[in-house]
Amino acid sequence: QVQLVESGGGLVQAGGSLRLSCAASGRTFSNYLMGWFRQAPGKEREFVAAISWSGGRIYYADSVKGRFTISRDNAKNTVSLQMNSLKPEDTAVYYCAADRSQYFSAFLAGTPDYWGQGTQVTVSS
Repeated sequence: QVQLVESGGGLVQAGGSLRLSCAASGRTFSNYLMGWFRQAPGKEREFVAAISWSGGRIYYADSVKGRFTISRDNAKNTVSLQMNSLKPEDTAVYYCAADRSQYFSAFLAGTPDYWGQGTQVTVSS
């Protein structure tokens, strides 16, 4: 079992930046793919970004490429999402997720093994 706790959400103006963090506990963190999803009001949860255990493979949704950066620190059991040039359409609850597979298929399908409770990000225009 893996427990995931997000932090760093909040209110920011369009064009601003936020950094989300996710602290993991319970299992060997470095064995898991890690990533982020988001869910806006009235919309389905969508994939944002994912990173392999070594950090050598990274995927981004097209909507955030060039603006968001995912990273991980296996020594601290954390994964982060640096969000720059934020837009009102980035407003959503952001969820940290973990998966035991070495492949990204579960993330791309929206079915990773573990989820955090979510943190709200609101971007005002």
